[in-house]
This record gives sequence, C-alpha cells and structure tokens, in this order.
Amino acid sequence: MKKIKLNQVFKGLFVAVITVMVLSFVESCRKDDDNTSEDIKTQKVVFKAEGSSGVNISKAVYGIDGNPITVNGLSGSTWTSPELTAEGVVYNTNVVVNATGVDAASTLKVQIWVDGQLKKESVSSGMTLSASTSYTF
Repeated sequence: MKKIKLNQVFKGLFVAVITVMVLSFVESCRKDDDNTSEDIKTQKVVFKAEGSSGVNISKAVYGIDGNPITVNGLSGSTWTSPELTAEGVVYNTNVVVNATGVDAASTLKVQIWVDGQLKKESVSSGMTLSASTSYTF
C-alpha cells in the first residue's frame, strides 16, 4: 500500500514539475519582445568642420549607415550639420568635407560627435582640402 501511494506521489510531483517548466517557458517567450521602446537606443549625431583662417568650405557629404546627405554651395570656414537622431542599431557614421585653402599651411578639421562627445576627428592640410573620417559604433 505504501509503495502504491509513493508511486502516485512521484507521478503527481513529476506532472507538477513538467507543468511549471512548460508554463515558465511560455511566459519567458511571451516577454521576449525585441520591439519594445525601452530596448531601442537613440543617439544624437552631429558632424562638424572647421577650417583655419581664410579656408572656404564648399561641400559636405555626411551620413549614417550608408544614407548619405550632400550639401553643396557652402561658404565660410566652419560648418555644422543638423543633429541627426539614430535609432536602434547604428554601425557607421561618415563625413567628407571639401574646401579651398589660402596656402599650403591651410588646414581643415572634420569631427563626429555622438551624444555630445567627440568620437572621431581628422585633419587635412594644403590648398585643396578634403577631410574625411568615419566612426564605427
């Protein structure tokens, strides 16, 4: 008699454990939603260029993950892109700026800023200036 009761207890315990495991698995899958707004990270990206005295910036091409934005007809020795918001997973940011210097000592510096922090910088020198840089997250 005790052997039969013990056998029934083990069967009941086994069924209860399996039920808990299945319910736990189903519940964990239900909570695994990759599209929740809490998981999406946004980053603010700004591209900047600064030339030495007399440098005239003429063109800028910048972008995030292969989506280039071209700006022609620029003038002056400084340029700043509008702030871009990158949502989700971002891999690459790129910037290329062209300018004309006054002599061989002229310089053009380009920068990539992410969330207010300087991430990458490059400097070009000469009369025909083309500075580029990229930053990989």
